[in-house]
Amino acid sequence: MKVLVLVISAVIAAVSISYGLGIASALSTSGAKVKTRTTPLGRIVVNVGGRSLYLFEKDKSGKSACYGQCPTFWPPLLTRGKPVAGAGVKAKLLGVTKRKNGTHQVTYAGHPLYRYTADAKPGQTTGEGLNLFGGGWDVVAPSGKKIDSD
Repeated sequence: MKVLVLVISAVIAAVSISYGLGIASALSTSGAKVKTRTTPLGRIVVNVGGRSLYLFEKDKSGKSACYGQCPTFWPPLLTRGKPVAGAGVKAKLLGVTKRKNGTHQVTYAGHPLYRYTADAKPGQTTGEGLNLFGGGWDVVAPSGKKIDSD
């Protein structure tokens, strides 16, 4: 009888662990959603919450140059899976680049994407045209090109 109880307990534990890993796996593979929104600057790429996404002109070859204090003000758009194209976004332009700390940052047309912390609500573009941390910051058009407000 003891052996039967141990076997049943082991099976229950194995099923629980497998089920738990399945849930963790599903959660870890969910990709960040990117869509578009109309702003005074025109139609731009935004995150799932409608917050404007920016490119950093200092980034090279699809790799982020925003480290140190920079991500405090310009948090990278991170993902745990393949990014998801929402309305107005071209799926073929979405990609991922690996940051120095091992996290994965969403790219669009090869540009790593960032939010600006001073954009307090969806659709704001207060970071447009700023030159901070050694380079310019611009919102991104659905074509993948920067929108230059100059």
